[in-house]
Amino acid sequence: MDLKKLTDALTTHMPPIMRWAGTVARRIRKFDIAVDAKSSGSANTDALTIADLSVQELIVACLRDTDPIFRQCRLQGEESTGDFERFATEAPYSIVIDPIDGTKGYRDREGCAYSVMLSLQTPDSVEYSLVYIPEQGENGSWVFACGDIVATGPDDPSRPAADVVRTLAPIVPSERGSTKKIYLIGYQKQDAEKAQLVTDAGLEGVLAADMGGCHYWTFARGEFTGSLIHSPNIYDFPVGMHIARILGGDALWVHNEQPVHLRETWLDERADMERLPGIVACSADRAVLKTLCELARDWNPVRYHD
Repeated sequence: MDLKKLTDALTTHMPPIMRWAGTVARRIRKFDIAVDAKSSGSANTDALTIADLSVQELIVACLRDTDPIFRQCRLQGEESTGDFERFATEAPYSIVIDPIDGTKGYRDREGCAYSVMLSLQTPDSVEYSLVYIPEQGENGSWVFACGDIVATGPDDPSRPAADVVRTLAPIVPSERGSTKKIYLIGYQKQDAEKAQLVTDAGLEGVLAADMGGCHYWTFARGEFTGSLIHSPNIYDFPVGMHIARILGGDALWVHNEQPVHLRETWLDERADMERLPGIVACSADRAVLKTLCELARDWNPVRYHD
């Protein structure tokens, strides 16, 4: 399979699909949409709505019907809805969907940080990422990463979505913001304690509830300098890893400071999602990565302690 043909097809077809999906999510949010299905013990993880299910169904159907090249890929989604059997079971590339990232805030109608996300992954890397943030700004906003470009900017519904994404302003690493903010999640009841340890190490630990915006937007633009996540899932975290690597940084396992790959995952049955093992530090700043790895090297790598 030709990677350029695949990323070109994604760049052509996915922006309108993501815009449609975001419009559906924005509309559904006005109604009673909660679903009880997950029991990991984390409110952020267990939140599930009709929108997650509906948006994924829409994206999967569009991938199935728009370009035959997409059916040659594996397809992975955070939820179970969609015509997955139409896609390859073995392939060098996986299209990965997070239909609503930030479901808890979305469900509880708190803020506008939720997003619709898609990435193209291999066992070792991420080749394409697209994030649509439906309620950020007047008409929504975009984060795009492919090749050596990370770009962000507002949507403009008066123009075709693919044209908007193609003309987003690339991030210039030397012009990104300067901050010490580190996003933390996944430590169960110890999130606040771990955030304080990050702050004590000279950075600034920030919990999910205090983010104030979509992490991938704030990270790409330098409003956050990175993240320290326990057993991140494969549906959203790889986008942050992709952004970090394009901007000169990396994502590392803290216990050995080795670059993260996607070959080794585990099924979190409580949350019904695939995760990477252990604790992962991610930043575009190599000095920040060193600090985070040294700090968290001996933290418990097991997500659930009971």
